[in-house]
Amino acid sequence: MSLNKKRIAVVLSIIVIAVVAFGLYYSLSLYKGLQSLQKTSGNSPFSDVIASEEEAVEPPKWLGTEPVNVLLMGVDARGNKGNEIPRSDSMMVVSLDPVQKRIHVFSILRDTYTDIPDHGKNRINTAVTHGPKTAMRAVSDLLGIPVQFYVYTDFQGFIKLVDAVGGVDFYVEKDMTYESKADNHEYDINLKEGEQHLDGKTALQYVRFRHDALSDYSRTKRQRDFTNAIVEKMKSTTSIMKLPTILEEVSPYMDTNLSVNDMWQLASVGYKSKMEASEQIPPTKLLEEKYVGRAAVLGVTSSKDLQDYVRDILEADDSEPAETEDSVHQ
Repeated sequence: MSLNKKRIAVVLSIIVIAVVAFGLYYSLSLYKGLQSLQKTSGNSPFSDVIASEEEAVEPPKWLGTEPVNVLLMGVDARGNKGNEIPRSDSMMVVSLDPVQKRIHVFSILRDTYTDIPDHGKNRINTAVTHGPKTAMRAVSDLLGIPVQFYVYTDFQGFIKLVDAVGGVDFYVEKDMTYESKADNHEYDINLKEGEQHLDGKTALQYVRFRHDALSDYSRTKRQRDFTNAIVEKMKSTTSIMKLPTILEEVSPYMDTNLSVNDMWQLASVGYKSKMEASEQIPPTKLLEEKYVGRAAVLGVTSSKDLQDYVRDILEADDSEPAETEDSVHQ
């Protein structure tokens, strides 16, 4: 073998070793990052309620071939003391069908008045204060579908996620302003209409804004729309390469019952799937504004009709999409 050929062989060998080493490092970093999202009892935000949920009914195990439903809970932890669990500021269910390769998102109005398992009736945003299993059961009973997993985060986790993926190019549909004097203006909202690049803080302003005529109704739609934008950004090659760094950034602010294997499977399903629709729960046609004592809440006129509504959306054939009045195109 000539000297030049030997040099080429050595260089190629070094490149191969470097690629393999990087692959191993990437895989190990990614595994550790995913593993860190599932907190132990000692550092879980739910450490004070874990014992009370030990006897709770476990959700059905996901085998990877049937539809799976994940409850996303965003909380506002400002002003909370110690290990006190705040009420959920937003609740969304992401439903993935690995066979049909479809994704549906349901955002639940936080003032929906419903049964909280073992705790009577209350607004659904109180369910998480009794623990994640209680929240999953409450949402499962409301929608009539099994909820196998949850992901829990607060304002800072949301900000870190958006910043870690490099922000999102997004169209803000109108001017949005609100002053938060109680927080020394840290969470003021000041957005202008138009296409723009939202970083973590401005994205939080967008998904939190509810100071208009439709209040929480329009806010949940904005949250669904922005979730779709984040999902698309996460699918980008740049973000995939940055996953270990992204996980390192958001891990301190998140908790989940997803195992690393579950996360791998979900990531694979999500990457191959198409976003079909996003809906408000309860839909406007099944809403009933009422008072419980002096508290204004949102009732459901028919639990059966609500569950039928959810089932019809999930089971609709691609050629005949379900007709909904609260879809992403409303």
